[in-house]
Amino acid sequence: MVITQHQEAGLLTLTLNRPDALNAITTELLVELGHALEKAQDPAVRAILLTGAGRAFSVGQDLKEVQVRQESFKDHLRHYNRVIKLLQHLEKPVLAAINGAAAGAGFSLTLACDLRLASESAFFTPAFSRIGLVPDSGMSYFLPRIVGWNKAFDLLTFSPRVTAEEAFELGIVDRIFPVDTFQEQARAFALELAQGPTLALGLTKQLLCRSGSATLEEMLDYEAEMQDRAGQSQDHHEGMQAFLEKRPSRFSGM
Repeated sequence: MVITQHQEAGLLTLTLNRPDALNAITTELLVELGHALEKAQDPAVRAILLTGAGRAFSVGQDLKEVQVRQESFKDHLRHYNRVIKLLQHLEKPVLAAINGAAAGAGFSLTLACDLRLASESAFFTPAFSRIGLVPDSGMSYFLPRIVGWNKAFDLLTFSPRVTAEEAFELGIVDRIFPVDTFQEQARAFALELAQGPTLALGLTKQLLCRSGSATLEEMLDYEAEMQDRAGQSQDHHEGMQAFLEKRPSRFSGM
């Protein structure tokens, strides 16, 4: 299996599992990841942690596969695009735990997640320009929204190696953890999120996705719609009771 799965306490951990190839992405990996993300719509899954086995998150497309495949780039990218859309459309938090290199489409995968947790040894590089290609798998959508148009063009043009600390300063990374305790701390962070009001968090995610192309009037209406859904949830009732009783909330994600 090129994707391994582990579920506990509402957290589904999906691991890119080609460590000998630094988790280079193949069609098989994309198909398996897509299936796993479709199944993650199960209400029992309240948050998703995407990471890589071994010493890399993913170095991007497996170039050996590119050399032998017969389909066009456009046809091949449908496999990537399906995964990117699933990551974005899931109404629950999706976190990337970046344990090492995230390059090319591997970098794109992290950008499609809602939060990025990085090891101190992690680094990022767009990589596409170095082999005469343009960014794909959503990178040209996500990166300028995070770092701004000018910085995105700079990064995409020169494809530098961006350290975890530099990525944090640019807003690409949300948390950095020490190498020795990275897996434990990333898992603990994700488990804490999985026990939160994940229905409301999923609706918040959809609001943010809509906001980039909507007017203020449209967003006010959409906020009211999402608030109506959240206000009828068990989590809202529990949050109110916990507040009144001065105790921690016990959210169910429903």
